[in-house]
Amino acid sequence: MSLNKKPTPDQIKRVPKAVIHDHLDGGLRPATIIELAAEINYPLPTTDPVKLADWFEESCNSGSLVRYLETFAHTVAVMQTKEAIIRVARECALDLARDGVVYAEVRGAPELFTEKGLTLDEVIEATSEGYRLGVLDAKAEGFTIRVESILCALRQNEHAQEVAEKVVQYRVGGVVGFDIAGPEDGFPPTKQQTTFDYLRQENAHFTIHAGEAYGLPSIWQAIQMCGAERLGHGVRIIEDIDFSSPEPKLGLLAQYVRDRRIPLELCPTSNLQTGAAKDIASHPIGALEKLRFRVTLNTDNRLMSRTSMTHEMEEVVKAFDWTFTDLQRVTVNALKSAFIPFEERLAIIENQVKPAYAAISAE
Repeated sequence: MSLNKKPTPDQIKRVPKAVIHDHLDGGLRPATIIELAAEINYPLPTTDPVKLADWFEESCNSGSLVRYLETFAHTVAVMQTKEAIIRVARECALDLARDGVVYAEVRGAPELFTEKGLTLDEVIEATSEGYRLGVLDAKAEGFTIRVESILCALRQNEHAQEVAEKVVQYRVGGVVGFDIAGPEDGFPPTKQQTTFDYLRQENAHFTIHAGEAYGLPSIWQAIQMCGAERLGHGVRIIEDIDFSSPEPKLGLLAQYVRDRRIPLELCPTSNLQTGAAKDIASHPIGALEKLRFRVTLNTDNRLMSRTSMTHEMEEVVKAFDWTFTDLQRVTVNALKSAFIPFEERLAIIENQVKPAYAAISAE
């Protein structure tokens, strides 16, 4: 069967993709940062687009999540007006579509963009307007993409409840879920326990950054205490699997995560930068996919990691000899895990993903 063969780089570029872990303020075009910074006289490390892209990538290759997060000061600084947010969101949707993405959930922390007087509502509405325009731009270029918002709260701050209420307010206006992001160590997800209780009572979807820079306790709390539907990264679940014998032995938490089909929003390139893995070949995604965890493949921050969904797919195909079947599986996994209604997920899988994989793999 043609799906069982290894795709070429050109075929990887063309297959449909779904991303459910992508940060808006981590995906700006370098040229856009430079133009927006010039408008507000904001100083940058360099005003050369290529050198600026180099600077972001090098700064993020530190192996430290804290240092990685510091680079966002520059992107956040140039996103403090409605016009800037609309532009960034619009370009985000178009860039993803050009990369073959047919469905995207892009997250952002609205509290970050209120420094110059915007309200949370204005930030959320500008973001949604940008995605709407970007989808139209993509359509004009012959691409079909659907983009939805996830609202983040920063776990070290005190705005989680307010942001969660905005998720409920805007869930018919382009917002599909909630997340907490920021430094894991010292800021357990249970710090926002009442907010997660509120979201469940409101039948609202949420994911939690867990198991990226901190280990199994973070994952356990996110799932068992807070009720997370998905794990943002979750890569450190590998620490609960014993590989010392020929048959890997799953610990109780790993077994629970796999058997309950809790999605792992894995971001290989980003994980290398923050020290969760040494290289792609040793990244847990290979073992977790073989063990049939619900693995999804994501970009995290396209600027900081100088990546794309095509690049992420190319890397795992090279490292683990993945076939069309494997790429289709992680794409379908992402869509099955999406925060939109079941019938809408199924329509994308059946009408866009599977037919395209069948046609491209048969070439």
